[in-house]
Amino acid sequence: MTLPPFAPLLDERPRPTIPYEWSWSLHPSVLVGTGLLGALYFYGIGPWRRARGLPPVPRWKVASFCGSLLVLLGALNGPMHDLSDYYLFSVHMVQHLLLTLLFPPLLILGTPGWLVEPLLRPPVLRRAARVATHPVAAAVIFTFTIAVWHLAPYYDLMMRSHEVHIATHLMFMVTATLLWWPVMSPAPEILPRLGYGVGMLYLFLVGIPMQIVAALITLSDGVLYPWYTAAPRTWGLTPLDDQQLGGLLMWVPGNLWMFLAIGVLFFVWAKESE
Repeated sequence: MTLPPFAPLLDERPRPTIPYEWSWSLHPSVLVGTGLLGALYFYGIGPWRRARGLPPVPRWKVASFCGSLLVLLGALNGPMHDLSDYYLFSVHMVQHLLLTLLFPPLLILGTPGWLVEPLLRPPVLRRAARVATHPVAAAVIFTFTIAVWHLAPYYDLMMRSHEVHIATHLMFMVTATLLWWPVMSPAPEILPRLGYGVGMLYLFLVGIPMQIVAALITLSDGVLYPWYTAAPRTWGLTPLDDQQLGGLLMWVPGNLWMFLAIGVLFFVWAKESE
């Protein structure tokens, strides 16, 4: 499927000239990347595992990993891709929430520890991974990435260049995986996992900078991201309404998701304490 007719604009990616019409676009880079990730996973938990006599992976873990792949396909293809790239800032924020708050936990939860350990056998990689997944480092790296790419000049660059946009999404996914690793590490013997109480505090603290960014976007009196000002109006939202909705989505559901994760840690902690 293709998008509606495009009008080329100076120094910008071509963009639609009419309001959004339902379509399901597929993007080869997403399909190839997701396919390779899935192929490596199933080879690892299948032939590679059996050759080494390792235990089978529980079905719920396989389902979790497959869920992460479905999140990628849904967020980076079809209506969500088209709406976020060309029409609505608010849908772009939903896309970012999926890539940073849902995809990484599902990916980590579905990965068995023995699949990670061989990748970290080289001492250099192990030391680098320990530094990157240290709670302070992981939080700073993720926060810096999110904050910088939501500054108006960098956001505008991301929207005008498809290559930069792809690189930004990869950065979001990688740094978000680092963010979640300290509380979900599947290989705690190599990359330590925080205790439940400290993990709850960690998730609370790392959510604060994202909420500040969301509040600044929501409470702004003017349009911060002119890319969407020129977009054909969709669903009756003005550019400012769309921006405020996007900020609210990042602010409220994003915050609630972090508190949900904190609640899960608390109940697991309470169950183990029994």
